Amino acid sequence: MHISLKGKSALVGGSTQGLGKAIAYQLAEAGAEVVLLARNEEKLKQIVSDLAVTEGQKHTYLVVDFADFKQFKSIIAQFFQTNIVDILVNNTQGPPFGNVIDMQTDDYESAFNLLFQTNVFITLQALPGMQSKGFGRIINLSSITSKEPLAHLVLSNTMRTALVSWAKSLSKEVAAQGITVNSLLTGYFETERLQNIIHLQAEKKGISYQEFARNMQVDIPANRFGQPEEFGHLVAFLASDLAGYITGTTIPIDGGYLKGF
Repeated sequence: MHISLKGKSALVGGSTQGLGKAIAYQLAEAGAEVVLLARNEEKLKQIVSDLAVTEGQKHTYLVVDFADFKQFKSIIAQFFQTNIVDILVNNTQGPPFGNVIDMQTDDYESAFNLLFQTNVFITLQALPGMQSKGFGRIINLSSITSKEPLAHLVLSNTMRTALVSWAKSLSKEVAAQGITVNSLLTGYFETERLQNIIHLQAEKKGISYQEFARNMQVDIPANRFGQPEEFGHLVAFLASDLAGYITGTTIPIDGGYLKGF
């Protein structure tokens, strides 16, 4: 099976590191023209220069801070005044770590803007262009925490669950227009965020980073953390014409970690 995204344009959030970066690389390898979204312009420039251009693509970027919702709305609205994208990958940086009793109402409001409001706003901006073409792929990066909440990620547990529910509702409204909407439940991948989580939890338990990481891997049937490029492969498939009948789903990509089905 050959996945080709030649002639397609993609907008990828949080694309200077981790899963977002891997997704951008994979979409470009498949032939898509990619617009990167992140807050570090130096990193954005570097990644744009590294993306594949085998199909003559001209990749670009937008400097946005997902944590500044007002600024984010202004930049995104301006972009969509003159641009249409075929593929939208909703991905933001994660919220702060913490348990329920660690968080105040302001923390929930900030997380709501970061993980829900930004994704809803950018999706609604992208939809008219997709509807005009009769084609669209909306792919939301969520988390396994939306099915099995983790104590130290209460903000992520809460807001990512809301996004998955919203995406399911949207998928029913736009399916007949050739637009698919899917959410990916992310497990443990070798990213900077996972490293930060391990450092934090290992310190709390008074054990080494290596010991805590090994303990985590024991709970994963695959007995390892995922590699970001593995995530990128799934996104590239869902973004392609081959996945036109897959919509409204929540797909775990977690090495078998989730205990339910």
